[in-house]
Amino acid sequence: MIIAAALVLLAQAPAASAPAADPAKPRPEDTEQWKPVPETVRPGPAVEIAPPSDAIVLLGSAGLGEWASVKDGTAAQWLFDKGVMTVKKGTGNIQTKRSFTNYQLHLEWRIPTGITGSGQARGNSGLFVASTGGGDAGYELQILDSYENETYVNGQAGSVYKQLAPLANAMRKPGEWQSYDIVWTAPTFGADGALKSPARLTAFHNGVLIQDNVVLRGETTYVGQPQYKAHGPSPIKLQDHGDPSAPISFRNIWIREL
Repeated sequence: MIIAAALVLLAQAPAASAPAADPAKPRPEDTEQWKPVPETVRPGPAVEIAPPSDAIVLLGSAGLGEWASVKDGTAAQWLFDKGVMTVKKGTGNIQTKRSFTNYQLHLEWRIPTGITGSGQARGNSGLFVASTGGGDAGYELQILDSYENETYVNGQAGSVYKQLAPLANAMRKPGEWQSYDIVWTAPTFGADGALKSPARLTAFHNGVLIQDNVVLRGETTYVGQPQYKAHGPSPIKLQDHGDPSAPISFRNIWIREL
């Protein structure tokens, strides 16, 4: 009888409530911007642009020799076939073996046909125009399927991730090649590590201006506000986001140092 009574009292006791969220703790959604939505601009047909005479070819017909694993510095393990490099899930981010400061970059990328998912889970990757450390450290220009795919505007294709929405949505359909053309001006720092001049970026997506000499507020962060930390010349990094439905492919990557 004592046990039965105790069970009755336990059943009548109010359920323990979940701990309240800490309003002072940053959340990913705090830095999402949903409006205004950039205008949709349909670009012209894809044209593969050959590298100029003074360019360094980072990805062409010769394979992945310019790329290494971010995790351990070994040879990049992504797939390569006839000039096309495709993310191999689980192998991690890759970055150039060379480091750069200011440059012009051309890069072509493709979301596969038949992609599923929505929002950020639809062909997610990233171009880090300067990789300042392991993982996702650096400054990211977002790669995503933004063709009729709603998400926060500072996280869609062509955004400086979590900082600056693109001026337009110039996305082609999945299965078609996309291009980024970028002018990157790296930040400069004093001898004490203090910021002297911020980073700037101009970018075209499929020939459409999407970032016009914008000033970055610091390195990319998923949670919290961007900040700068002193660094010098840096590799260029491509992200293995682990999206199982979208093995993103790249081709024709070249750079001109400025």
